[in-house]
Amino acid sequence: MRIADNWKDYRILDTTDGSKLESWGGHILARPDPQIIWKSERRSDKWNKADGIYHRSVKGGGSWEFRKKLPDSWQIGYGDLRFIIRPTGFKHTGLFPEQAVNWDMMSRLIKEAGREINVLNLFAYTGGATLACAAAGAKVAHVDASKGMVAWARDNAKASKLEDKPIRWLVDDCEKFVRREIKRGRKYDAVVMDPPSYGRGPGGEVWKLEDCVYDLVKVCAGVLSDEPLFFLLNSYTTGLSPSVMAYILGDIICEKYGGNVTADEIGLPVESTGRPLPCGSTAVWINK
Repeated sequence: MRIADNWKDYRILDTTDGSKLESWGGHILARPDPQIIWKSERRSDKWNKADGIYHRSVKGGGSWEFRKKLPDSWQIGYGDLRFIIRPTGFKHTGLFPEQAVNWDMMSRLIKEAGREINVLNLFAYTGGATLACAAAGAKVAHVDASKGMVAWARDNAKASKLEDKPIRWLVDDCEKFVRREIKRGRKYDAVVMDPPSYGRGPGGEVWKLEDCVYDLVKVCAGVLSDEPLFFLLNSYTTGLSPSVMAYILGDIICEKYGGNVTADEIGLPVESTGRPLPCGSTAVWINK
């Protein structure tokens, strides 16, 4: 497992019984996490001092219980990057801190490339990967179907003093955008993908990532340049293992470009136990 252990402003204090206790820049939140199936004793006294607790509803979704008034939003930093944190109605805060291990890796690859790198960030959410790549010197196309998420990402860029970097902010269906880019002949040296576990097609049909990921990767590989740098695929889908994602990237991309694929879980350290909490998976192809 690759661990995002360089955070200063974010910490997981404890985990048990389906919940994690986190510090987001000093604000303590308790949120559900389906990976936490263990029922150990609570090891932190801050469970009873949480500023906000997210309660799931048996009908789906849930709501926040705030024990003290929090700001509508606040900022935390990772290196020189700044992120706006805001508890949402779906338990999320606008950031997945475990992705910092991928930000660091992509930044290093871009800086070591010694040439201009064009990055396509698909399902780009609030822009963690976009900001990391732009700060490393890349040009970035940031694509997400949610207008609100793209606006949030732009605010993060401004907070990070990256608003003048060459970033294209695009509200669009990711697969349709890629197909149009292929027709236009536009190429990218790197692709980052963080597709949702479930989605709906234009006719309302439901699709599952594990059923569609191969075709999605194959389409997106069509925008790679003649000398691509990397292709990164994230997943939070429990039915899609790192090894399966690695096989897909190997089958589609290594066959054409060579290079190597690695895949692993990514996670965050838990202070109370010293053990890592698994938070998702990443497969990455690198052209070397």
